Amino acid sequence: MKHLRVLTVSIGISLFLTGVAQADQVISQTGDTTAGGAFGAGTGVLIGGAAGGPLGALIGAGIGLLTGSEVQKAGGMEERAYKVRSDTGEEQIVRSPREEFAIGQQVQIKGNRPHAVSP
Repeated sequence: MKHLRVLTVSIGISLFLTGVAQADQVISQTGDTTAGGAFGAGTGVLIGGAAGGPLGALIGAGIGLLTGSEVQKAGGMEERAYKVRSDTGEEQIVRSPREEFAIGQQVQIKGNRPHAVSP
């Protein structure tokens, strides 16, 4: 019975430590214009659909997506996003509108947002 307790505690500790060791690392900070693109695409669908039917809606959505992103960027309203590399070498871009991170900082991705790893 004592060996079972020791084994259970050992496995629990090793699982806890592997979670800390598998933190992702911030590689760079980039701009995010998702909100402007989504607004532009929605507006483009409506205008394009009214002017040209289904084909016009598709063309309007594409033009609206590009225009909305560029307007957001030109207006200086880009949000924060970070390129993050996982311990397996995968890279992904995650948005972080509220928290700021330094390049090289260890983070943990929960959902689609980065969170600082406590030392």
